[in-house]
Amino acid sequence: QVQLVESGGGFVRAGGSLTLSCAAAVSDRPFEAYSMGWFRQAPGKEREFVSGISRSGRRTEVADSVKGRFTILRLNGKNTVYLQMNSLKAEDTAVYYCAAHVGIWQSPSSSQAYDFWGQGTQVTVSS
Repeated sequence: QVQLVESGGGFVRAGGSLTLSCAAAVSDRPFEAYSMGWFRQAPGKEREFVSGISRSGRRTEVADSVKGRFTILRLNGKNTVYLQMNSLKAEDTAVYYCAAHVGIWQSPSSSQAYDFWGQGTQVTVSS
């Protein structure tokens, strides 16, 4: 089991930056046992993949819509995964969710691959 708590969301003007954090409270497995991902859901739209990172942090995947602007990283010593968001656009407005998968990194862009989810944090970008 793992509990995920996102933070760092807020209101920002287009072109600005935000860094989201996802703190994991683990119980039966270390944080390093989990592959991690970020997803987002805008009003009236389906949840979509943003970025994923392997257990070691050596492999990452980023959605085309945010490539070159968003960076995912994790600090296993702090049980935390981050999403650095630069050059934000109005279309990045959404609730951002952190997710965890037990085991090896497979299909990181599929929401069905993840076992645990956080409650989400709102990001609003004004144009």
